[in-house]
Amino acid sequence: MVDLPFALPTAVAGIALTALYAPQGWVGQYLEPLGIKVAFTPLGIMIALLFVGLPFIVRTVEPILQDADRELEEAAMSLGATRWQAFRQVIFPSIVPALLTGFAMAFARGLGEYGSVIFIAGNIPKLSEIVPLLIVIKLEQYDYAGATSIACVMLVASFILLFIINWLQKWAGNHPAEA
Repeated sequence: MVDLPFALPTAVAGIALTALYAPQGWVGQYLEPLGIKVAFTPLGIMIALLFVGLPFIVRTVEPILQDADRELEEAAMSLGATRWQAFRQVIFPSIVPALLTGFAMAFARGLGEYGSVIFIAGNIPKLSEIVPLLIVIKLEQYDYAGATSIACVMLVASFILLFIINWLQKWAGNHPAEA
């Protein structure tokens, strides 16, 4: 299930999420009476980005949790720590670098995500517009300078995120006691 967003074409994911969360959708019909609107709102965009980004987080944290020494958690509990304290003071510090790397990779993926977001966003000006669609709109209007400007900002943001991800991985490798 975790790999589904990797295998599923992003446009199919977007259509499926929109169908689920639309006011008449399987989930949306129950949220609408509660005043929670998902489709064509920023909340819908966040759900789509969580869908495509979650595998990056899971794939970076999973190996750390599998390699974690169970005895450390048991030792903490034998010293009187509650489950929450053992998690907070033993497990969580060891997965922080992986979590940060996973979140950075998910954010980098979401920054340029088009297929899964375009349908659920609805492109409502000043409410649910997405940057990749703004580039497409600029190109359709033959505003190549505007499209290039937006694309350059996205490129710089991507390089910064790539730098941060590489720095986090290097930092985690240099701090094995903390990682």
